[in-house]
Amino acid sequence: MTHLLVTGGAGFIGSNFVHHVVANTDDTVTVLDKLTYAGNRASLAGLPEDRVRLVVGDIADASVVDPLMAEADAVVHYAAESHNDNSLHDPRPFLDTNIIGTYTLLESARRHDVRFHHISTDEVYGDLELDDPARFTEQTPYNPSSPYSSTKAGSDLLVRAWVRSFGVRATISNCSNNYGPFQHVEKFIPRQITNVLRGERPKLYGAGQNVRDWIHADDHSSAVLAILAKGEIGETYLIGADGEKSNRDVVELILELTGQPADAYDLVADRPGHDMRYAIDSSKLRSSLGWSPSYADFTAGLAATIEWYRANESWWAPAKDGVEAFYASKGQ
Repeated sequence: MTHLLVTGGAGFIGSNFVHHVVANTDDTVTVLDKLTYAGNRASLAGLPEDRVRLVVGDIADASVVDPLMAEADAVVHYAAESHNDNSLHDPRPFLDTNIIGTYTLLESARRHDVRFHHISTDEVYGDLELDDPARFTEQTPYNPSSPYSSTKAGSDLLVRAWVRSFGVRATISNCSNNYGPFQHVEKFIPRQITNVLRGERPKLYGAGQNVRDWIHADDHSSAVLAILAKGEIGETYLIGADGEKSNRDVVELILELTGQPADAYDLVADRPGHDMRYAIDSSKLRSSLGWSPSYADFTAGLAATIEWYRANESWWAPAKDGVEAFYASKGQ
């Protein structure tokens, strides 16, 4: 049995990982989460108390991190400030969490010789043109375009340096856009789903041409477990499910799956610096570690996600009005 320390494990992708670990392994988990607006105790509800415990604390606080690291066999580092719009409004929290927090964890993992896996994003690579046949690979140069993506790029480079300079046993994964249960309603897919469920029209940024490469959070979780088990120390693995869709396509599919007219959405002001296209080439992960996604069909994964939000209004409703008021103030 392995004991995992999962930072950010009460957030969207982290909580899905904790559920996946409980369902598919015998591991025990300590979740370290600051419980900012993006973290939610309810996302861990129902998990066995003898296998999962939640510690509320800041990854940038060494006095909190170090005792937890001393108990762990491996740490999976999901915790991050991750919302592009928020980073444009106030970049400082992104520096504190994504840079200083990652540094604090790396130093603690170094002291205790704990296996370290760092969760990153495809946004560190910048964006691609809509008509560009290329996709991001592990060799793509970094070209971040926001305070969020630049601080994530910086955290990736810290991990690489601690591997080379200090022998920390670390790997990195850069994943495409996730969707699935427990995602905050400020994010694109759950915002549109919950609008429809409330009888309101979805909102589409700009012309809706921006393309994202979508992967279900369960598939992200299975990939991370594969990297923990079989990944080569010092290596980076890109995680993706060949799920390229334009924002317009996604909104129209949500409407179709909920029995609404495909054009029943509103165009709103575009996001500042909105990257055009992300696309992941995950062939290294698939060929070297034998991983493949379970939700290769985006429509099936999206339908399951819609049903989760339909069945769990008590989870998302408390945040919905505040999110919509915030976006309305920006014309979005």
